[in-house]
Amino acid sequence: MGLLLEIKNEYLSFFTPAGEVKAVNDVSLTVDDGEVLGIVGESGSGKSVTAYSIIALVQAPGRIVSGSISFGGREIHNLPEKEMRKLRGNEISMIFQDPMTSLNPVYTIGNQIREVILLHTKKTKAEANELALELLREVGINEPHKRMKQYPHELSGGMRQRVMIAIALACEPKLLIADEPTTALDVTIQAQILELMAKLQNKHRMSIIIITHDLGVVASMCKKIAVMYAGQVVEYGTARDIFYNPMHEYTRGLLNSIPRLKDDTHKRLVPIPGVPVDMLNLPAGCPFAPRCESCMKICLKEAPPVIYGSQEHYASCWLVNKQAQFNAKEAGSLV
Repeated sequence: MGLLLEIKNEYLSFFTPAGEVKAVNDVSLTVDDGEVLGIVGESGSGKSVTAYSIIALVQAPGRIVSGSISFGGREIHNLPEKEMRKLRGNEISMIFQDPMTSLNPVYTIGNQIREVILLHTKKTKAEANELALELLREVGINEPHKRMKQYPHELSGGMRQRVMIAIALACEPKLLIADEPTTALDVTIQAQILELMAKLQNKHRMSIIIITHDLGVVASMCKKIAVMYAGQVVEYGTARDIFYNPMHEYTRGLLNSIPRLKDDTHKRLVPIPGVPVDMLNLPAGCPFAPRCESCMKICLKEAPPVIYGSQEHYASCWLVNKQAQFNAKEAGSLV
């Protein structure tokens, strides 16, 4: 597998009358060909903004201050709008959080799928129509001929999300970005959508970035997971690392707030105390320090270093650094 997407030291801010909102702070991520990456965190942690910046959908007053975004070895964050439009929807597609607001209410489903195909390919109207029907069948929509003539409000939430997936797959993209693809759906439909995405990913061998606040969503699909808080990647690792050996206190907090069906000890769910940090006034030290029950004095004063637990697993936490120093000292004493 080769490297498909690389975000390197990205800083993105919104310059408002109240001040600079530092929405993304030194974020670095990579996605390989055919890989599924999950980005998790609470609302306001910078997940969606990071994803939107990939395809230049961040609106003013937001802009990338520094850093680079490369796709297929090509720098793309400074592309002219005309070239970005060719890339957007063609090689990189996105499934937005709410399909009802993403689909145009005055056009039929068929019109909206055909529009994407005709815009990015050289197919005729007849060929685009056939492909649209095929895509609807592929995403599991029954009676596709009938659905093509319907409007978004005539479909259920699950069916609208399937239509969004069909539109995203219309040009066989190399990278699919799914922004909270199951948030507005009930649990049963959530499972169906996730199963569908996994099936399509295996079939088309495309890379996927799944953005969510629900660790349960990424548990079965993602090979790697980035945990974001206050615009930073506070922990990164494989799914096994994140779920079975979390390094950061914020990651542990997210895991402790997930109900477990197989747990017969009747433990209470433990919410993360406090509220997310004010992005207009970021603290000098660790942004999670005010909510961390294990907070030390240094956590409030200095930003924590990045500590590697393994080659693919790292976290920014003073507690991890303290433990690493202790382990090194113990190992030295045994020599």
